[in-house]
Amino acid sequence: MASGKEIRNKIKSVESTRKITKAMEMVAASKMRKAQDRMRAARPYGEKIRRVAGNLSHALTDYSHPFLEKRDEIKAVGLITITSDKGLCGGLNTNILRLALGRMKEWDAEGKTLQVTAVGNKGFGFMQRTGARIVSHVVAIGDTPHLEKLIGPAKVQLDAYMNGEIDVLYLAYTRFINTMKQEPVIEQLLPLAGELVGSSTCNHWDYLYEPDAKSVIDTLLLRYVEAMLYQAVAENMASEQSARMVAMKSASDNAKNVIGELRLVYNKARQAAITKELSEIVGGAAAV
Repeated sequence: MASGKEIRNKIKSVESTRKITKAMEMVAASKMRKAQDRMRAARPYGEKIRRVAGNLSHALTDYSHPFLEKRDEIKAVGLITITSDKGLCGGLNTNILRLALGRMKEWDAEGKTLQVTAVGNKGFGFMQRTGARIVSHVVAIGDTPHLEKLIGPAKVQLDAYMNGEIDVLYLAYTRFINTMKQEPVIEQLLPLAGELVGSSTCNHWDYLYEPDAKSVIDTLLLRYVEAMLYQAVAENMASEQSARMVAMKSASDNAKNVIGELRLVYNKARQAAITKELSEIVGGAAAV
């Protein structure tokens, strides 16, 4: 059995760890509220522009944007992965990267080439370790997503799609369901022909374009990509803070249980030492 001093040192160590995890839990809870409000505020715009862009992919117009044209054969794939910059958020990053790795293996088995844009330090490091071809990346995003930081790395993929270097572009991120549940998803970003919105009811109509179809569609589809990217990062940040709060709360509770067990062991060791000393005193007195 360990000595009383060793057990006391262990208790102090665990108590120090518990103070840190408790503080991180409170910070994550504060940031979680702001991240969730930001994510929910962006959802209506993202859903609306997704619906408009989906309808546009079935509209009847003389101008056809490359983002609306579905390629006959898919030889190259682009992937934008969104993860957090920091860890200590449970299985958040592990789940989305495991899902992305599974899809990457499928594409490799089908003979498709892949190029990756990594948003977040964890995803960037993972893609480097797997040997994926990283064409752009962005790290140190902070607690608030800024579109000007995101659109640059994403534009590399958009230009590759426009130039025919990739035939389809996917977006991998963690969707926020609630505080206790976050869902890793991979969605097709381009081409819009993959959108199912309005596919059955919007085959024989069109919008009225002012000043002309080309300028309106070009601007709309660019805003669509920006909105989807921003929404994905906002969803991932809300999921990150929620997962971190839950993970730190679990760590704090486990530390409390460990402290209770160590104190029980310490009391037993202390009682055993006292009993031994009393036995020695009684034995010595009897011998005299």
